[in-house]
Amino acid sequence: MRLVLPRLYVILDATLLPISAQDCAQELAGAGVRLMQYRNKNASARELLQTSRSLASLLIPSGISFIVNDRPDVAVLAGANGVHLGQEDLAPEQARSLMGANKWVGVSTHNIEQFREAAATSADYVAVGPIFSTTSKANPDPVVGLELIRRVRDLTDKPVVAIGGITLETAVSVIEAGADGVSVISDILCAPDRVRRARQYLEVLGRANRTASV
Repeated sequence: MRLVLPRLYVILDATLLPISAQDCAQELAGAGVRLMQYRNKNASARELLQTSRSLASLLIPSGISFIVNDRPDVAVLAGANGVHLGQEDLAPEQARSLMGANKWVGVSTHNIEQFREAAATSADYVAVGPIFSTTSKANPDPVVGLELIRRVRDLTDKPVVAIGGITLETAVSVIEAGADGVSVISDILCAPDRVRRARQYLEVLGRANRTASV
């Protein structure tokens, strides 16, 4: 059965959070966000586990899916719904052996070759980006644009998540190019009113139509 992801996927990046991850997650949950990831590349394993466990206990009972970035071991111990892997992390099958069959494994890709490789694994969804220029990473990969979304769409029936520099103004164009969802970081976390911005995303994404077929 094909996984269906919410169209809005918010990444709680510790370097951009203006308040605690838990408080921000609670705000966004109240706004209607149903899928969140915690990313903290500078935390110790103990700190990452403590925060991830807290977020899992806060979000999952409310029916919100919670993903841990990079670390399948932490995701398992925290009771998260899944893990999201970068190209430098464990391979999807290695993560799967830790996560088990019922948890999600997502993978970030930055070109068509990486996408093909990820799509051929047991990964549940594949992220593509950066679609636009992004400031949320210290050393971002080259911008791939909407064209890569269009090219990869027909390569898999797994959900395709677009990431990187996506704003409220560009989110619809990403869905129209064939993405199942958009992953947003700074345009929500750094907004003057995070709750209002999240609701705006949910509204525009709810109206967007995918033009590419699966």
